[in-house]
Amino acid sequence: MIFKNISKSKLTLAFISIVITFFVWQQGLRDSLNRPSVSFDISQKEQEIAELSVQSIPVNLKKFFIINDPVDQINKSLSEVSFDELTERNKLIRIISSESNDPIIYKNISKDFENKNFKILIDEIEKKSNNNSYKPNSDKFDLFKGDRFLYHLLSQKFDFDDSLLITKSFSSKMFLKILAIRLIPLLTILLGSILALKILWTTISLKKFGWQEIKSLDLELIDMVLLIAGGFVVLGEVVSPLFSISLVELFSKNISNDLSQSLKIFFGYLFMAIPPLGIVYYQIKSLKGEFSFKKDYLQFNLLPIKYAIIQGIKGWLTIVPFVLLISLIMNSMIDNQNGSNPLLEIVLNNNNYLSFFLLFVTTTLLAPLFEEIIFRGILLPTLSRDFGVISGIIVSAFIFALAHLSFGEMPPLFVLGIGLGITRIASGSLFSSVVMHSLWNGLTFLNLFLLRT
Repeated sequence: MIFKNISKSKLTLAFISIVITFFVWQQGLRDSLNRPSVSFDISQKEQEIAELSVQSIPVNLKKFFIINDPVDQINKSLSEVSFDELTERNKLIRIISSESNDPIIYKNISKDFENKNFKILIDEIEKKSNNNSYKPNSDKFDLFKGDRFLYHLLSQKFDFDDSLLITKSFSSKMFLKILAIRLIPLLTILLGSILALKILWTTISLKKFGWQEIKSLDLELIDMVLLIAGGFVVLGEVVSPLFSISLVELFSKNISNDLSQSLKIFFGYLFMAIPPLGIVYYQIKSLKGEFSFKKDYLQFNLLPIKYAIIQGIKGWLTIVPFVLLISLIMNSMIDNQNGSNPLLEIVLNNNNYLSFFLLFVTTTLLAPLFEEIIFRGILLPTLSRDFGVISGIIVSAFIFALAHLSFGEMPPLFVLGIGLGITRIASGSLFSSVVMHSLWNGLTFLNLFLLRT
């Protein structure tokens, strides 16, 4: 019998952990359906940057960067969403960019706004709608200089000069942003597709895939249950946040909301990682009789460092086209995908540079290292030993995708998990999959950073 040598207390603990994990994950996935997709905000931000860059785009390139009028595109997207569901800023953009005869706009809408400055602006817009020749003092709009796109829209609506704010140098900066936002993914997809075809051709020619030797710790499947369900979920996702959130709230009473959010995410991730990494430490010490950082228990295989990094870069480039393809298929099949990672929205709308640094460290350093140790350092080798390499890659990728608790992002994350697993085994280096994971998160972070106006 498979459980004959396992203590009853271990079995009981594993069973309780699985039950709690089931309820936590099903609730998390259910909650993800109520979270809006960040893709709407990303698309709008890109159009805002395009509009602010118009005066700096070379004439012969405009047809490539400005296919349709950005303001019209934004208004069209906003009009497809119920007015009541829009943020106050988007309601205002919808109103400013709409035609004066749009019936939805001027029906006692000031009640929909809590922001006092927005209410003042609505009054001015209503006066303008009743008297097209009305020209308010442009000083009234100085309150909105912090939001350059909104200020630019107001200058068009009320016909005043915004050139002191939307300068040529600022517009040039926006052009460089839109250039990077659109070209970096295209170049990555192109290089990744070429690399994927080359690997496929080599595999077909040799009639085999170059798997490296994979060494697993002498752990049982029940140890995996205790690590993932008990350590990662119960202790990491349920218990640890109680301490991390309380700690941050204790010391963040007099700091900005952006910085407070980032500190909660940073320390939340640190506290979440401690229990499962503690279990890994205990499991290794129980097996080996000791634990030493000098010994490479998980096959990090850092040396030669150049080889490990190159393999990570190759894995990242190769998987990008496949993940983006799955994302496109999902977008075409489901119009309004919900469930985006809330961290994406926080990065997109953050205006504090210290917050950005903390989020960058969390997403590109802490998360890849921690998740690769758990999913490709411990889980994948154990599953591959017991069920074969292919099954190990698929199952570990599925659990990896599921653990992110987002229905909308599960298919792309599953494909990414497969790519990370293949890189781990093909390179023989856990560090390569850490590099690959870090590059993936880093590119996402860079794109969100560039989208800020």
